[in-house]
Amino acid sequence: MLKFFYNRQSSGWEYGTRYSAEETTADVLIFGASRAQQQYIPTYIEDSLHLSCYNVGRDGTPFFYHYAVLQAVLKRYTPKMIILDCEYAALKKTTSSYERLSPLLPLYSNHPEMQPVIQLRSPFEKYKFISHIYPYNSMLFKIGVANLESNKIKQQDIKGYVAMKGSLHEPLKTIDHTVKYELDSIKVNMLDSFIEQCRQRNIDLYFVCPPYYMNTIGTDYSFAVTKQKAAEKKIDFIDYSKDSMFLRSPQLFDDTVHVNFTGSKIFSAMIAGELKKRIKK
Repeated sequence: MLKFFYNRQSSGWEYGTRYSAEETTADVLIFGASRAQQQYIPTYIEDSLHLSCYNVGRDGTPFFYHYAVLQAVLKRYTPKMIILDCEYAALKKTTSSYERLSPLLPLYSNHPEMQPVIQLRSPFEKYKFISHIYPYNSMLFKIGVANLESNKIKQQDIKGYVAMKGSLHEPLKTIDHTVKYELDSIKVNMLDSFIEQCRQRNIDLYFVCPPYYMNTIGTDYSFAVTKQKAAEKKIDFIDYSKDSMFLRSPQLFDDTVHVNFTGSKIFSAMIAGELKKRIKK
C-alpha cells in the first residue's frame, strides 16, 4: 500500500525525486541541493537554448544523492547538457551526508544502479531492505499529503524549481574560508566519476556557482578542489559567488545563500545567456 501511494504522488519533494530518477527526459538537467532547486528556473534556460530543461535538485541533499540520480538518469537516456551546482563545503566529510540519502530509499528495489550509493548509509543497509516497510519509514504523512489535490497548489514548482519568497535586510557578513577541513574521499571520487560519465556520453557539463550574500576571506576548500578539477578536465566553471550586483542587493536574497524569486529570475536569465554564448563557441 505504501509503495502504491508513493508512486501515485503527483506533487511534493518525494514526487520530484522519483520523477527525476524515473521519468524526466529533458535535454538539460540541473543537479544540486537547495541552491540548485531554489535558484535555477528551467524555463529561462529553455527559452534561451531552445532545449527542454528540468531541475533535479533537492534541498538538503549531499553529493551522493546527485551522483545516484545521475546513475538512474543515464540508465534511461543521455541528456544533452548537465549543470552541476557548486557550493561551499560540498566535498566536506560529514556524518549527516550519509544520513541524508534517505529520500532515495523507496527507489532501492527497482534501481540496482543506485544501490551502491544508498548502501553507504550504513554497513547493514542492504539487510534493512528485508523489511518492505523500511524504505517508507517516516514518510507516511508526506505520502498522504502528496496524494491530495490541494497539495498541488501548496507545493507548486516550475519544472523542479521551488521559489523562495523572503527578502533579506542585513549587512554583509564576513566568512573565513582560510581553514582547510577534511574532504570526503568518496565524494571526491564520485565527482571524478560524475565528470567521466558525462565525458563518455558526450554530455556538455557545466559547473556553476550562484551568488552568495557574504564577504569571504580565502577560498573554501571544496570550492578550490572543484575549480581545480574543472580546469584539469577543461570544464567551464561559471562563478557568480561574488557577483558585485548581488552583493549590493540584499533584497534579492531569501537568506545569505539563497536568492529569492526575484533574484532567481535575474540569476536564471544571466546563466541562460552565459550558456547560450558558450554553446556558440
